[in-house]
Amino acid sequence: MTYRYLLFNKPYDVLSQFSDRNSQRTTLKDFVPVSNVYPVGRLDRDSEGLLLLTNHGQIQHRLTEPKFGHPRTYWVQVERIPDRQALAQLRRGVTIQNYCTRPAQVRLLLEEPTLPPRDPPIRYRKTVPTAWLEITLIEGRNRQVRRMTAAVGFPTLRLVRVAIAHLCLEGLAPGEWRELNSREVKLLRKL
Repeated sequence: MTYRYLLFNKPYDVLSQFSDRNSQRTTLKDFVPVSNVYPVGRLDRDSEGLLLLTNHGQIQHRLTEPKFGHPRTYWVQVERIPDRQALAQLRRGVTIQNYCTRPAQVRLLLEEPTLPPRDPPIRYRKTVPTAWLEITLIEGRNRQVRRMTAAVGFPTLRLVRVAIAHLCLEGLAPGEWRELNSREVKLLRKL
């Protein structure tokens, strides 16, 4: 069997699956014309960014099984400017739904990252500033980043996954995909 490994830049409002019972929502099949590959993990419909697709079951298992944690990096636009205390809480771990998240790497970005505009744009409130955080997790629970920022009082407005381990979003516009190169595959198999 020939294994396939694809990186896809999932746009906002696209489901992280190839089919939809309602047949009215946009799914991966609308962008990726490759059969028999499946997303490794998920990005919610209202999240954007890097998604890995493969037909290699062992790799898929290692990247989705919590005991084999690997880094996932997100750029997160939040409402208001987080203070030191909120950033420290995010770094230590936050209790969400009776679960304490693992420690995370968190930093306040001094400049807004260069990203294509989102369609539709996030809500804009003249009197409420926003800030961008870079958050790296080694776990991936359902809507975890959004729940973490909300738990410390800074709701997420926009969420973009920019890296999965050594794989980066750079060079892929929303809706674009590409095959991994041999070096990327070799590093992926070492995870």
